[in-house]
Amino acid sequence: MLIVKIVLAYSGGLDTSVLMLWLKEHFKAEMIGFCANIGQKEELDGLDEKARKTGASKMYIDDLQEEFASDFIYPMMRAGAIYEGQYFLGTSIARPLISKRMVEIARMEGADAIAHGATGKGNDQVRFELTAAALAPNIKVIAPWRMAEFRETFPGRAEMIQYCADNGINVEASASKPYSMDRNLLHISYEAGMLEDPWLDATHPDYRGMYKLSVAPEDAPDQPEYVTLGFEKGNCVSIDGKPMTPLQVMEKLNELGGRHGVGRVDLVENRFVGMKSRGVYETPGGAILFAAHRQMESITMDREVMHLRDSLIPKYSELVYNGFWFAPERLAIQALVEESQKDVSGEVRMKLYKGNIMTAGRRSGFSLYNPHIATMEADPTNAYNQDDATGFIQLNGLRLKVQSTVHDPKRYLE
Repeated sequence: MLIVKIVLAYSGGLDTSVLMLWLKEHFKAEMIGFCANIGQKEELDGLDEKARKTGASKMYIDDLQEEFASDFIYPMMRAGAIYEGQYFLGTSIARPLISKRMVEIARMEGADAIAHGATGKGNDQVRFELTAAALAPNIKVIAPWRMAEFRETFPGRAEMIQYCADNGINVEASASKPYSMDRNLLHISYEAGMLEDPWLDATHPDYRGMYKLSVAPEDAPDQPEYVTLGFEKGNCVSIDGKPMTPLQVMEKLNELGGRHGVGRVDLVENRFVGMKSRGVYETPGGAILFAAHRQMESITMDREVMHLRDSLIPKYSELVYNGFWFAPERLAIQALVEESQKDVSGEVRMKLYKGNIMTAGRRSGFSLYNPHIATMEADPTNAYNQDDATGFIQLNGLRLKVQSTVHDPKRYLE
């Protein structure tokens, strides 16, 4: 297939800077760059000029922050998604939005293909291409890291850094800072280079310059700070009583969380492609929102509804991580999530202190917590008769007693 025009997902970092020029030379094609503004801040400065100097005929920089916050981060937060109990899915949730817009630009420009700089060993290649498959099944996807000729030219990051130097391309990566970084409104991720050693202590003072969103917990203020999050139907709609859009909420919580060193995670995760990888993440605002949302649910959500939704969290998180955002099964789970959130409204007060997020109160007009029933004192409503617990326990213990008549109960003590 003749490739005449390519839309490249371009960040201006090491990989995509190399790709812009290499793809143009390799395919003799017109290059169009696309960068989704999803909260990279200063990383976008000068990006248009840089892309054009590196070979692009046109550069799209689309502000998708509001869409990212409201249509991607918020639905995921309502679902309580967290991958392998630690990862807030900051990179994972950004990819379907980026891919969606890239496909739209390719159609507008009449491009033959889209291209990405995701490594052939990583998850992003899957996320980009599964989104393209769902939204534009006939479009060609170019993945240079899966092309032998590209890997022969660039067997490692050192060769890519040298290529940029030889061609006058300025990139932040260097031999002394070889790790890769990916930033958006929800988080920053760091991986590769020195971080490939899982024994390396990323909290050591020598590496404090790596972090962008948060101070080290030990450098955070000596006084705690309180913040109150207001929720409506599972969405945070205000902070300290001030109404805010999803984007404003994320920006404010990132500021607060970063100041107090919260939301740092260092983990070894299981990639979809089959290997384990080590990553360091900063998710200050997301960590606060996740914790507060859970507390709002704790006082407003029915027990069985919560347990049912919770049973789907690993599956939902896996779908986001693996790139199935636009898959029918994710949409089906999301429908259940939305039903579960209809009464998740009220306020949660959180206390931030030196890397910690602590609950300092929650209240709601939809609260299912009844202090008269829960009290250890006499219940004035007589809603709960403690004598009823005898039959309840006996019925639940019946099968255990039957088991013990068939199997020696001593086996549990061995």
